[in-house]
Amino acid sequence: MALDNVVGQILDSANKEAEKLIQEAEKEKAAILQQADENIAAKKKAQEKELELALARLRQQEMSSAELEAKRVVLNAKKAALDEAFQETLKELNSISSTERAKVYGKIITKAQSVIPNPKVYCPKGDAALLGNAMGVRAVIEKDMEPGLILESEDGTISLDYRFKTVLEGVWEKELKNVSNILFG
Repeated sequence: MALDNVVGQILDSANKEAEKLIQEAEKEKAAILQQADENIAAKKKAQEKELELALARLRQQEMSSAELEAKRVVLNAKKAALDEAFQETLKELNSISSTERAKVYGKIITKAQSVIPNPKVYCPKGDAALLGNAMGVRAVIEKDMEPGLILESEDGTISLDYRFKTVLEGVWEKELKNVSNILFG
């Protein structure tokens, strides 16, 4: 019987030791699982934060892109309006009466003679009669060209382009900001 007692005690001791090891293993398992859950939660939170930041950046990029596109559309519309205003102004200049055109031509020649004395004058076909007997003009030559005059020195080294379109382009370029402010405020 003593042997049975010893075997029983050994078994009891082994069972207690096994129970103790199982409990420690369960505690370690719980600690590992808790640490894993905490790591997962931390990574999830970090990813959510990163996603929020990425979404905010994307939203900002989309807003900036939309604002830029809106500005481009407005600028294109303004440019179209300015181009139309230029064309309308040019059309009005080109269609002034013969009497007005003759007056304008006279003023052009008077102004140009301070730079080119006795100039050769090129004018659109049919406009030579409007120059009449302009004083100080060497020759009047009609050619296919836009309304206005081109004046040239005797040796051909100096040429002044006073075609209406050229003059309007110069004024337009110089006054574009003012014209834009008048049209668009």
